[in-house]
Amino acid sequence: MPPARHKGQPRLGRFRWWYVAAALEARRIGLLLFACAALALGPAACGGGERQDENEPEGDFRVEVVDATFPEQQKLAKRSELEITVRNAGDETVPNIAVTVNGFDTTLENPDLADPSRPVFVINGEPREIGDFAESKELAPEGGETAYVNTWALGPLDPGQEQTFSWSVTAVRAGDYSVEYTIAAGLDGKAKTVDAQGRPEEVGGVFIGTIDDKPPDTRVADDGVTVVEGTR
Repeated sequence: MPPARHKGQPRLGRFRWWYVAAALEARRIGLLLFACAALALGPAACGGGERQDENEPEGDFRVEVVDATFPEQQKLAKRSELEITVRNAGDETVPNIAVTVNGFDTTLENPDLADPSRPVFVINGEPREIGDFAESKELAPEGGETAYVNTWALGPLDPGQEQTFSWSVTAVRAGDYSVEYTIAAGLDGKAKTVDAQGRPEEVGGVFIGTIDDKPPDTRVADDGVTVVEGTR
């Protein structure tokens, strides 16, 4: 894996990908009903307008990337794991350790496209049912969803402790790829990360590789259940 290079603070992405059409419709209906209820009940229904990050402390927090792995050589339609392990290298608790990932999608330079964004990797999901609707739970850092669609946060991180962020993704667009990640100490920007030596450098890195346009060669084993992957 190429050495990590420092990147900027978390920024909004464009998409988080889901697979079940019914789940999308259910989500839209649920959000609409929630919005209507909030309007009917007034500001108190939304927590009185209190900001989610209102109590985030200001300061610099030492954080280091212990390990970061993602296959350099990939194939279309093949699942892979992206994992990033970070450690609190300071003596104060990090308020809300977070990772932002950019590069799961790309932007095409075509003025004729209504939406120039195209996926490079999609986050895999595992099916489940909520009520009468089919749903897909993302194989992403569990419990880490935030208002930023490409940022995941896993809460406080005590001094010396480590936290691992992991995603299961599938490559859907052939060619060279670049997936960048940045580490944050909070979601508002008041709590800032510095490197393990306390230098004011943003912590992050980049994965660079290639996605082969040939899908993996797979077959079902003699037991009729196990999927065996070969090579091309």
